[in-house]
Amino acid sequence: MNLSTLWLFVAPPVVGGIIGYFTNDIAIKMLFRPYTPRYIGGRQVPFTPGLIPRNQERLAKRISDTIMGSLLTPDELQKLAKRLLQTERVQGAISWLLKLALEQIQTDKEQKTAKLLASILQDLLGQSLPRLLKVLARREDFLETQLNQVFDQVLLEFQLNDEQSVKLADWLLQVVVPPDSIRLALIDFLTDRNIQVIDEGFRERTSGTYWVVANLFGVRNSLTRLRTFCLDEKEASNIRIADLVSTLNLRRRLQEWLQNLSLQNLPISTVRQLRKTMRDSVRVYIQDKGSDVLEELGKSVDWENVATIILNRLRTSEVVNASLEVVSLDLALILERYLERDLESLVMQAIPILNIDQVIIERVQATSPQDLENAINGIVRSELQAIVNLGGILGFVIGLLQSGVLLLR
Repeated sequence: MNLSTLWLFVAPPVVGGIIGYFTNDIAIKMLFRPYTPRYIGGRQVPFTPGLIPRNQERLAKRISDTIMGSLLTPDELQKLAKRLLQTERVQGAISWLLKLALEQIQTDKEQKTAKLLASILQDLLGQSLPRLLKVLARREDFLETQLNQVFDQVLLEFQLNDEQSVKLADWLLQVVVPPDSIRLALIDFLTDRNIQVIDEGFRERTSGTYWVVANLFGVRNSLTRLRTFCLDEKEASNIRIADLVSTLNLRRRLQEWLQNLSLQNLPISTVRQLRKTMRDSVRVYIQDKGSDVLEELGKSVDWENVATIILNRLRTSEVVNASLEVVSLDLALILERYLERDLESLVMQAIPILNIDQVIIERVQATSPQDLENAINGIVRSELQAIVNLGGILGFVIGLLQSGVLLLR
């Protein structure tokens, strides 16, 4: 067999393999290339641009319909939302937000948070609370339980100890009723009218020896001389009154009286009446003047300074830092119960708002043909190469069949 005859049998499989290989390779490349239309003599060359660039808009619509119709269905979105909004993840997110808020407060140089908190406190304690108290004070049972508790646990059981009674007795004798005050009180009391009434009463109501003394001597002259002495001899009368107080041991008697002073020694009916009177007095005072007092108090307070102190305390409070996890867990559980009830409706409302299908279309349309080619080749490069290789193999096999037919002839 000469060389020309041998080539006649070898050429068909070789040429078929080459044609099959490069034909598939060109066909695959024509899916993407050329990226832009080509023109010859003002007329667009057929098959330009490539199949995918030429139909990119329709491809984007088909991809969006496929994804939204079979992949991102409402049920799948609900399952995805449930996986994303698990209690642990939500708790972690809320805890992170709370810690971030505390850090933001710490780095707030303009004191925006303090000013906001100051406005809230000023409105609450200076305006809202007074109006609320004025309305609540009209009720008969306003603060009834609280005031009764204060009366029973504080006022009813209050009793001075030895040191307190001594200091209070000294204060009363030195400040409230010093000798000069007693002297002036005696002068004011011993008027001519009072002296006459005392003298007549003493004469009428005494008997025996005292009656003789009262009717022979009386007490008019003695009381008049006492008043004159207190008026004319101030220093001497003050000294005599001080000596009399010391001689009668009034300080000790007053101390014992103060120490034994307690509401528990009063009758039960009196105690109940005192408690009711105190409650009514507080209620009436709050109703009449409570709002005005709170308003004036709110105007006098430096709320920004108070807010700054509160925020500084919150920044360094271990209780606040320790409670962040508890608060975040409670909020996460509340959100979980809410989602269990309304997740389906939320997803149905979120789908039109998110407009996912339009986002997919816009993203596919915005992707260049070269990027599409690289993306698809990155996914199915081996499969596309297998198609090219298969074309070469099929061409080679067909060539072998042709050579076999020639050989049989």
